[in-house]
Amino acid sequence: MTVWTPTDDGFADLSSHDTFLNGPPHNTFARLRREDPMSWTEYPQGQGFWSVTRHADILELNGKPDLLSSARGIRMEDQTYEEYLARRTFQETDAPEHMKTRVKVAKAFSKPVIAQFEGIIRDLCGPILDAALEKGTFDATKEIARQLPMRMLGRIVGLPDEDLPWLVEKGDALIANTDPDFTQHVLDKMTTDEFRMMPFNSPAGAELFVYAKDLMRKKAEAGDTSGVLHLILQPGPDGSVLPEHEFRNFFCLLVAAGNDTTRYSIAAGIQALCHQPELLGRIQRGEVTETMADEIIRWASPTTYFRRTVTRDFDYHGKQVKEGDKVIYWFASGNRDETAFAEPFRLDLGRTPNRHVSFGQGGPHVCLGMWLARLEVRVLFEELAKRIRAIEPAGQQKFLRSNFIGGIKELPVRVTLQ
Repeated sequence: MTVWTPTDDGFADLSSHDTFLNGPPHNTFARLRREDPMSWTEYPQGQGFWSVTRHADILELNGKPDLLSSARGIRMEDQTYEEYLARRTFQETDAPEHMKTRVKVAKAFSKPVIAQFEGIIRDLCGPILDAALEKGTFDATKEIARQLPMRMLGRIVGLPDEDLPWLVEKGDALIANTDPDFTQHVLDKMTTDEFRMMPFNSPAGAELFVYAKDLMRKKAEAGDTSGVLHLILQPGPDGSVLPEHEFRNFFCLLVAAGNDTTRYSIAAGIQALCHQPELLGRIQRGEVTETMADEIIRWASPTTYFRRTVTRDFDYHGKQVKEGDKVIYWFASGNRDETAFAEPFRLDLGRTPNRHVSFGQGGPHVCLGMWLARLEVRVLFEELAKRIRAIEPAGQQKFLRSNFIGGIKELPVRVTLQ
C-alpha cells in the first residue's frame, strides 16, 4: 500500500500555490525528471525561473554557491535590492558573510548539544500525546504535530511558555503567508506593498519585530543570557555585531522555520502510519531507531524548494542559463527521484543510505536545526508507538496552500490505545 497518490495531470503550474492544495504535483515532477530536468517555468507575478528536479542535479548545483547565489532571496518571488536587504537572514547571504553569522549559533545546534535535549523532549511528548490520544478521534496536526516543536522552540530560544501559542500563530502567518487559513494578508491575493520591508512581506513580521526587541530588553534587565538569541548578539572575532534589523529577521526565522518544518514532518509521519500499518510494529520493536527520522523527513519534504540566483552564464542539460536567472531546487522532487530512492512513494523506516535533500545537503546552507528536527521526530514517534495499537484516517486530510512549505494542515485520525 502506498501512503498517498498524486493526482496532478503531469503538467501542473509550479508557480501556483493552488497547485499544491492537493499535495505536491509529483506526476509533474516525475515527467520533468524524465523529459526536461532543467525546465523553464513562466511566473505570472514576475521573472520566470529554471526548475531543477533531479536528485543528483540538486546536489551538484547546491554545491556551487559561487555560481548560484543565495544573496538575492530564497523564494521565487521577485524583490528589489532594498527589500532584500531589509528582509534577509543569514539564509540569504553567501560566504563569508553567511559563515560569520552561522558560526555564532552553530554550537548551540550541534549534534552533541542537541542530544542533551532528549530527556526534555521525551518529557514534553508524554503530556502532549496523552491529552490528544484520550480523545480517540482528533486532528493530529493540531493536537500533536503543532505542539512539540512549539514547546521545544521555547526551550531552545529561551521564550516564556505563555507566549508560545501567539508566537507560533505569527510564525504561521509568516511562512504560510499564501494560505488564507493562516493569514488575512494572502501574498498572491492582495497588495501587501506596505509590508514589503518585513520578512515574507507580512505584517506578522512587524509584530514579531516589536516582540523581539521587548524580549531582549527584558532579558538584558534580568541578566538572562540563556538561549540561542544571546549567542547571536555576541560580537564576532572581528568585533562586528549583527545589525538590529538582521537580528529581528533571525528571530522571525527561528519562530517560523523552527516550528513549521518539524510540525509538517511529524504530520506526514502520522499520515504514513495510518496507511502503512506495518510501520507501527517496526517502531515498537525498536528496529528503526537510527533511521526512521530521516525517512519521515524525506517523505515529508517540508521545505518544497529553495531558490538561487545565477552569478554568471552557464549551460546545463543543453539549456543556456543566464546571469541573473532564478533557479529553483525542488527538494520535494529530488526526494521522490526513483533513481536515488527505491520505491520512493513508500516509507521504508529502515532505509539506508538515505541521502534525502530536505536539509539542503550538499551546500553551505545545510539546515542549522537538522539535529533537533531528527531528535524531535524520533522521540515523538517512539513515544507515540508505546501508547497505541492502531491508528487510521478519520476524515479528509488538507494540505497547506503553498508551493514553498509543504505540509498537511489538517489530519483527522482515530486511534486504538494499548
